[in-house]
Amino acid sequence: LNILVDTGSSNFAVAGVPDPDVTSYFNAELSSTYKSQGIDVTVKYSQGSWTGVLGTDVITIPKGVDGSYTINIATILDSDNFFLPGVKWHGILGLAYDALAKPSSSVETFFDSLVRQAKIPNIFSLQMCGAGLPVSGSGTNGGSLVLGGIEPSLYTGDIWYTPIKEEWYYQVEILKLEVGGQNLELDCREYNNDKAIVDSGTTLLRLPQKVFSAVVQAIARTSLIQEFSSGFWTGTQLACWDKTEKPWSLFPKLSIYLRDENSSRSFRISILPQLYIQPILGIGENLQCYRFSISSSTNALVIGATVMEGFYVIFDRAQRRVGFAVSPCAEVDGSPVSEIEGPFTTADVASNCVSSITFHEPVLWIASYALMSLCGIILLVLIILLLIPPRCQHRYTDNDVVNDESSLVRHRWK
Repeated sequence: LNILVDTGSSNFAVAGVPDPDVTSYFNAELSSTYKSQGIDVTVKYSQGSWTGVLGTDVITIPKGVDGSYTINIATILDSDNFFLPGVKWHGILGLAYDALAKPSSSVETFFDSLVRQAKIPNIFSLQMCGAGLPVSGSGTNGGSLVLGGIEPSLYTGDIWYTPIKEEWYYQVEILKLEVGGQNLELDCREYNNDKAIVDSGTTLLRLPQKVFSAVVQAIARTSLIQEFSSGFWTGTQLACWDKTEKPWSLFPKLSIYLRDENSSRSFRISILPQLYIQPILGIGENLQCYRFSISSSTNALVIGATVMEGFYVIFDRAQRRVGFAVSPCAEVDGSPVSEIEGPFTTADVASNCVSSITFHEPVLWIASYALMSLCGIILLVLIILLLIPPRCQHRYTDNDVVNDESSLVRHRWK
């Protein structure tokens, strides 16, 4: 089975029944080592969702990690907008922290199980390749997932690290954005509203609405194109050029500044247009069409595959940091399409660009249960008061009447 590597979720799940959009599935009944836990689980993503059953099975890693290991695995029995026509994968490997695991954080994640049983270092790294290649290609663009360490042949230059702010998603702190070398001049908290994460399972670079609008305006202002359909920027339309033309020269470089481990310093990762103006499909013999691979988001800035394809990304959980280095596969026509530069001073930004109040999902659940309990207690008290015999109730005078329209009980029930 081909598995989607997702650093933005924490469940390992594979298709467990036939599906029109997958070519293979895992038939648990034919596994002598599979054990169902009988626990239903549902996971929702920014696009799509699935429902399945938790179980355990034995896996082996064919290269580098000897032995067999028992891991939690969900068999997907029903899904909505998750398996899509033409996808090359049959399941998903969530590599984020157990705080995001469903149905609760007590479900040990795949990587935590491997670290515990195989005694490998608590670090993995990811090289995603595909820069400049059509999105609708064969799905054989290469790339590597390294469990337990860093592979020197997968990057060039230095590795720059930024701290993980919260251990749920891989949440980082973004200090500023530049388009064509020009600072957007936004309050740095806008970039982290309400979180900024590194997520291989998200295709695009997703930006909070205010940041997205500023980026589009800056790109439109900096680019060499005078007029452009608004549909291109919102992702509803493609832009097409003659196949002999390379439109990337028309667009500016995009830079993201991340706080360094030394909080008084920062570094920037930059992507050239070859990464955010992506070829999609050809029309006839002469035209090649492209999409704008940056979109708006309501709840996060997401450094997705659009950016990650330019870098070798290290998820150093042991030292609570994410590292970036230039990837040698991030080249188009022999020229690099990504850069890392630093260090820079952080004197021009706030000492903390991340909101001190971060509502994690588990915390929200606890708050919800607490509020439900409080409402239940209040309702119980009101019912008791309603059932108290009239002789025990306060006798109102004419000036002390509370009519039905204004009573707490009536409005509470409304």
